[in-house]
Amino acid sequence: MPELPEVETVRQGLAKWVTGRRIEAVAVLHPRAIRRHLPGDVHFAAVLAGRTITDVARRGKYLWLPLDSGDAIIGHLGMSGQLLMQPPEAPDETHLRVRFEFADDGPELRFVDQRTFGGLSVSEDGAELPHEIAHIARDPIDPLFDDELFVTAMRRKHTEVKRAILDQTLISGVGNIYADEALWRAQLHGTRPTDALTKPQVRRLLADIRDVLGAAIVAGGTSFDALYVNVNGESGYFDRSLDAYGREGQPCHRCGTAIRREQFMNRSSFSCPRCQPRPRKPLR
Repeated sequence: MPELPEVETVRQGLAKWVTGRRIEAVAVLHPRAIRRHLPGDVHFAAVLAGRTITDVARRGKYLWLPLDSGDAIIGHLGMSGQLLMQPPEAPDETHLRVRFEFADDGPELRFVDQRTFGGLSVSEDGAELPHEIAHIARDPIDPLFDDELFVTAMRRKHTEVKRAILDQTLISGVGNIYADEALWRAQLHGTRPTDALTKPQVRRLLADIRDVLGAAIVAGGTSFDALYVNVNGESGYFDRSLDAYGREGQPCHRCGTAIRREQFMNRSSFSCPRCQPRPRKPLR
């Protein structure tokens, strides 16, 4: 699933292409794509027609497009969602779900989603921050992220450190890939108890999370298949820079020990046995 760097890459691209443009018409081609918009597809199209997109914003892995009406379009990419800018004459994609046409007859915005786990909806009066996503914590590249509040909250939790940094109510935007990468940089095993971490350890981990996310944004995100692309249909290339995730059996870039893979919440965790030893006292 796309994580913060992938969604931020899409946000940056959308901001260049749609900010200040007036929506002429919306076509919903698959009702599941707007299943979270409870009034339905006719209402979705009607409430957006004639509205101008004033910005493109993000909270964690969610995008929202504020409108001049005070409402906002909320978007979540799910496993395979893509927001693409296409010339009006371009052929429809096989999995095209929603099309936005603009009054200037310029490039269309298309929501393409093979698995239809993602979706769009309209948040009433949600231009500043949609109430549907207000419970999600700020992410560590947000200028208003409170470092010391995070350090305190992390050390108060009685859980494993990887579970904590995946908790979107504590810190948003970090998923499985970038959690493993940050933990590798911080030399922490994912099962380390959070209440046993020192303040300097948590601050270092936070700095490493920021570094990993920042580097991934510059690289355009991580693409392991053709389902994640930016608004121009281009894949990211941060997968070439991974130190831990997906590198089972390959030498650690720091010490040369073979990277291990362990089961974690129906997924996999990757770490270095030497640089990231398992805690002597596991969480109880």
